[in-house]
Amino acid sequence: MTETESIAYDVVVLGAGPVGENVADRTRAAGLSTAVVESELVGGECSYWACMPSKALLRPVIAQADARRLPGLRQAVQGPLDAAAVLARRDDYTSHWHDDGQVRWLDGIGAVLYRGHGRLAGSRTVTVTGPEGEHHVLTARHAVAVCTGTRALLPGLPGLADVGPWTSREATSAKAVPGRLVVVGGGVVATEMATAWQALGSQVTVLVRGKGLLSRMEPFAGELVAEALTEAGADVRTGTSVESVTRENGTVVVVTDKGDRIEADEILFATGRAPRTDDLGLDTIGLEPGSWLPVDDSLRVTGSDWLYAVGDVNHRALLTHQGKYQARIAGAAIAARAAGVPVLETDPWGAHAATADRAAVPQVVFTDPEAAAVGLSLAEAEQAGHRVRGVDVEMSSVAGAGLYADGYRGRARMVVDLDREILLGVTLVGPGVGELIHSATVAVAGEVPIGRLWHAVPSYPTISEVWLRLLEAYRG
Repeated sequence: MTETESIAYDVVVLGAGPVGENVADRTRAAGLSTAVVESELVGGECSYWACMPSKALLRPVIAQADARRLPGLRQAVQGPLDAAAVLARRDDYTSHWHDDGQVRWLDGIGAVLYRGHGRLAGSRTVTVTGPEGEHHVLTARHAVAVCTGTRALLPGLPGLADVGPWTSREATSAKAVPGRLVVVGGGVVATEMATAWQALGSQVTVLVRGKGLLSRMEPFAGELVAEALTEAGADVRTGTSVESVTRENGTVVVVTDKGDRIEADEILFATGRAPRTDDLGLDTIGLEPGSWLPVDDSLRVTGSDWLYAVGDVNHRALLTHQGKYQARIAGAAIAARAAGVPVLETDPWGAHAATADRAAVPQVVFTDPEAAAVGLSLAEAEQAGHRVRGVDVEMSSVAGAGLYADGYRGRARMVVDLDREILLGVTLVGPGVGELIHSATVAVAGEVPIGRLWHAVPSYPTISEVWLRLLEAYRG
């Protein structure tokens, strides 16, 4: 490569996380030459600082919690977790923060990797400044796909930078268990990391500004997770804001709006995400640096015929699996337009429409108990103007739940569109329910009529029999 090389590709992808990788996979499968630009590690946030390390930390926690609910096993697992072993397994799952395997995969599909910082430089043009200062100019014949994701959003508290707060990155990659940890926030990152570090030996205090945890799910989800965290020894305080944070002689000192003073070894802020678009050259194409990028259902940026924004950066559904879904849709749309297809399939549920972003987004929160949901909550459905009914069932009514664990606690809700008699949403809370949510996703995305679901017979005795209990409760 020369220092001022200029080269044309059919597609240029900014960001080599799971989303960028999937866009590249689809465009290469369609025979389009594709360049991928990455400033950090190929594999992105999910592989090294989010999904994979967090779930590697949580899996032993959940396995131990499940074991403690079973006679004959309970006494064998009463001791503490081997934190060093858990952290070592976490390191294995992040490939020790090396991306060699992911780079080999990119090479294998025939994509060309450029390491460095990529910026837009006008229409269909990307400049890349490499790690040694080398400079490349890439032009895209058909599309540039922005797949740069998000970063943690920290509050504007005076002096916060001097405290050295944790974000999700530090929380998932920490090399040792802090004796005391304050977690600020009540969402997915906050609840999962509170669950993991409490079980690994930290004394965790959770500070939630709102009324409860997991506010984007049905209210009972956050209630059950909060109860479990409290029983595990965490201190969960709702309706509480942070007024100030300082670090005094190595100790973090937090003062709340209620005048409480809390001391800790570390503090994690899990208070939102911001798009990684602030230094992306958006101003060269008339867009606002640092902004979310609005798109149509084919993931093409509003007002453009060549720029796509895929994954978290478009703010449609900030989840890895949803971003990968969008990447498959965007890749197909880019390929179809490059081939001159006159009319794309952009009607709902079409091959070039990311309809699930609005109607069937699934999510699992890997706490104890797990919380899983897809589609609309009851409140969201009512606010959208649907005539709906919420149907609730206690998970303990299912034989499979009792076999799974003594004292099984959980709850299920399905939201029924009364006019069409289909499901608009399903929420499940309880041990092991993460593996049930795909059946709910199929029902919601497929708009399967209640009458047909009645004929989908769940195997006995599995936790999936909750579907029968829900349908029985609906029919009466």
